[in-house]
Amino acid sequence: MRLIEEMFTKENVEKAIRKVKSNKGAPGIDKMNVSEIDSYFKENGREIINSIMQMKYKPMPVRRVYIPKGNGKQRPLGIPAVVDRVIQQAIAQKLSGIYEPCFSEHSFGFRMGRSAHDAMENVLDSLNEGYEWVIDMDIEKYFDTVNHDKLISKLRERVNEKEVLHLIRSFLRAGIMENGLIVLRRFILTKRSHIISTNSTL
Repeated sequence: MRLIEEMFTKENVEKAIRKVKSNKGAPGIDKMNVSEIDSYFKENGREIINSIMQMKYKPMPVRRVYIPKGNGKQRPLGIPAVVDRVIQQAIAQKLSGIYEPCFSEHSFGFRMGRSAHDAMENVLDSLNEGYEWVIDMDIEKYFDTVNHDKLISKLRERVNEKEVLHLIRSFLRAGIMENGLIVLRRFILTKRSHIISTNSTL
């Protein structure tokens, strides 16, 4: 079975739906609540999966919201539509098995089966081994500045199915809905390795 087919088996999609429901979360621009996703997929799931297989599926733009930070500033968050969350989760469930062996044992963020408690235990182990220094850093707007072409190129090293890569790229290009306008974000890598973001508004 090809990877794209594994991603959208009945079992994997149902597992993704359960995960999205357990995470709860606010509606995206479609205004659908997670409580509606079961019935929606029963009625429309086959059509959605067929459009994915034919590389015709178009994710919705994410809804931009802002949450307060401890320093008085605001952190922007993108909330995907519930259907898109299920599709992303189905993708992640299969990609994690491919990429988990490549990740550092000291990495804990956004990884299945790893929690903040695991990270704390890792820190305690390091302290017990005699380490004394900690470097605390944050790359500003990191996810907004990831070069999409480089990301897809990296994915292609282990996942070389056009349907999978097309679907992931379509999510990267979905755009952001803010104040009723869709902002498309494109990134250009210059010769000096600076990333330039050019925004287009629809």
